[in-house]
Amino acid sequence: MQIIQAGKTSKDYWKNLWLRRELLFFLARRDLIVRYKQTFVGVAWVVIRPFLTMVVFTVIFGSIANLDSNGLPYGFVVFAGVLPWFLFSNMLADTSNCLITNTGMLTKVYFPRLIFPAAIFIVAIVDFLVSFLILAGMMIWYQIIPSWQIIFFPFFIFLAAIFGIGLGLIAATLNVKYRDFQQLIPFALQLGIYLSPVGYLNTLVPRKWEIVYALNPMAGIINGFRWSLVPDSITPYWPGVAFSTVICFSLLFIGIKVFRAAEDGFADTI
Repeated sequence: MQIIQAGKTSKDYWKNLWLRRELLFFLARRDLIVRYKQTFVGVAWVVIRPFLTMVVFTVIFGSIANLDSNGLPYGFVVFAGVLPWFLFSNMLADTSNCLITNTGMLTKVYFPRLIFPAAIFIVAIVDFLVSFLILAGMMIWYQIIPSWQIIFFPFFIFLAAIFGIGLGLIAATLNVKYRDFQQLIPFALQLGIYLSPVGYLNTLVPRKWEIVYALNPMAGIINGFRWSLVPDSITPYWPGVAFSTVICFSLLFIGIKVFRAAEDGFADTI
């Protein structure tokens, strides 16, 4: 019987995390089975949320406000913004609550607590791929053919995910002690979807405000995501994309450091 104890060094910690990879896959598989056990309900829930968001934004921004979409179908423009946003928001919301929702395991046995957000990452990517089938279908329907820039597509997916994880790890650490964050994050996400170019293109932002707008990392991620699919119709604000990349990796590093610094006290505080 193998006993895994808390590692005293960073090397020991990551070694312990690797040794517990079976637990990681068990947690991911558990969440996926729960979500997709009744296949229609599971798949429908993953698809319906972004689809309904697309419909609402298309009606508001495309039909009522009549915003420009650079010749692209407005529904496609919106859905290509909704998918990375939902990947980020799901990662942030689920990671921020991962310690609270797994209190039983947290207080009974030691294992690297980063296993929780790692399992959430796997589940979120699976959900994203299921939803992406709708976007792929729209591209076929509208005869949108991607160019060589499609090779950057996984990069922007990864950015959205690690941005959510980085913020989520910080929020999860604070959430153990200050439960107010459970109410704060859903509110921030509701506000953030309108402050990000989910329902419109970044080209609609006045040039004098581009730098300020780029301070929102999701702006660069969503713009880059769309550009990787339809480069001829989308022109990202490249300084914003670069800023988003730096911020995402920095927040992931900070999030892991903060999470690990408080990890030994989670079981006692929660």
